[in-house]
Amino acid sequence: MKLKTIKFVLLVAAVLLLGGCAAMQKAPEEEGPAPVIETQPPGPSESGAERGGDAATSGMERGAAWTGSPLENPDSPLYTRVIHFDFDRSEIKPEWRDIVVAHGRYLAQNPSVTVVIEGHCDERGSREYNIGLGERRANAVKRLLLAEGAMQSQITTISYGEERPVAFGSDEASWAQNRRAVFVY
Repeated sequence: MKLKTIKFVLLVAAVLLLGGCAAMQKAPEEEGPAPVIETQPPGPSESGAERGGDAATSGMERGAAWTGSPLENPDSPLYTRVIHFDFDRSEIKPEWRDIVVAHGRYLAQNPSVTVVIEGHCDERGSREYNIGLGERRANAVKRLLLAEGAMQSQITTISYGEERPVAFGSDEASWAQNRRAVFVY
């Protein structure tokens, strides 16, 4: 029963995370047709013409290298936009360090790109305490991004404290999902 509850909570968290993302507008220099990413390879009897022939695609083609944005490449550490923290801590855990370092290097190589780092907490603690803890978490991520070469002007931090949970249970699995920092490009 507990495993079903955990699976349900993770599913709800994923739906809320994906559904809660605000639509982002592209900068004027990035306007153009939206990339089309094929999610299922064609069956053995489907030819290119049957699938749309010369339709413009970007991303990963069968047997080819990724051609889309590195932020959208599922094989890239930049694809991971959420890192998690231990209870009442703002230090970046070793298993998340490479993710943050990759984002820092990406920002350093792309000076026109900006990011907002959102700091979040679980429901335990006062509202004021959690706002402060969320800020410390966002700033810890920012410090590592800056150490990797990102510019101060590229990074904005904000703390939501406990106000925007992705998991609504009052158990360790839910709390662990809510103790996070989120990269919003």
